[in-house]
Amino acid sequence: MSPHTTRLAPLPRLKVAALGVTTALALTACGGQAASDSGADDTPQGVVTQAAAKKIADRYEEVNNKANAAQDEKLLGTVEAGQVYAMDKAVYTLFETWPKKEQKSYAEPFSYQDREYVIPKKGTATWFAVRAKSSVDRKNSVLLVFDKVGGTYKMVLSLWADSGEPLPEIAVDRHGLAEAVDPGTKVGKLAPSDLGAAYEDFLETGGKKEGKALASTKPVENAKQTYQRSSTEGAADGKATEKFFTKPPADPSVYALRTADGGVLALFPAAHKQESLLKESYRSIADLVPNDEQSALGATSGALITDVFEGQGLAELTDKTARITAVDFQHVDAR
Repeated sequence: MSPHTTRLAPLPRLKVAALGVTTALALTACGGQAASDSGADDTPQGVVTQAAAKKIADRYEEVNNKANAAQDEKLLGTVEAGQVYAMDKAVYTLFETWPKKEQKSYAEPFSYQDREYVIPKKGTATWFAVRAKSSVDRKNSVLLVFDKVGGTYKMVLSLWADSGEPLPEIAVDRHGLAEAVDPGTKVGKLAPSDLGAAYEDFLETGGKKEGKALASTKPVENAKQTYQRSSTEGAADGKATEKFFTKPPADPSVYALRTADGGVLALFPAAHKQESLLKESYRSIADLVPNDEQSALGATSGALITDVFEGQGLAELTDKTARITAVDFQHVDAR
């Protein structure tokens, strides 16, 4: 992944929605310190020790910087997996379509600072989380999830925070260990594993189905507005229709932590297709023309262009409400 630098792709002649609004996060562990590196034999242990978590994060930082500099997806795959890796491989594909200034900025090394390790009890999870700030932008925080993939810990989900809304306090026991929550367990109307479909429902139907269970937040309202725009304006200056369809994410893994108020903080994947189709009256005289980004991902001129987006989100669940506070999407394919 890159340091926290927001970039917006130029609007194509065939408009593509780039859904990536995030809300600020601030990780706080209630109950004092993070997981201990040592203790008596009867002291509960974490999935990893703090020292091990630091070593894993250090290695990720080092290898990620090298991979970004060379756009080496094979090297990146030694420290990344899951949804984040599916997104970042596409970033490398699109690198040459960016302005030179953005290319230079992306390739510069950065570090994760002010780290806080959130480590579940051993035997309850295979993963742990890290909250940190980037040396490039110390105002904003990132929440990283590292899980064991093929016997090696790799970074699998990450959400940057931009402004405003802090994370809820994470519940920890007297040993400083966090409580991992089963993603399939409902908290109020939704389970963590339901969040991706609920969010995508706003793009597909405007929130008429699964999305009804979500509270109004900035990411949800943005998705709703995207649906309304696409439904009324279409694409290519109204000469084509534009529709969204939910699809299974590259990696369905969901991660959830108990919060101090008894609720749940969840990180979840999401994905969708965006189909732009020339209206029948134009098909004999015109084609949809892909922009540079779509062309780099494989699209060619024709009556139909299908774009694929992989993404991730962060949500807070309580018995009374389900709030998606951050989402991030990456354009990964076009045909």
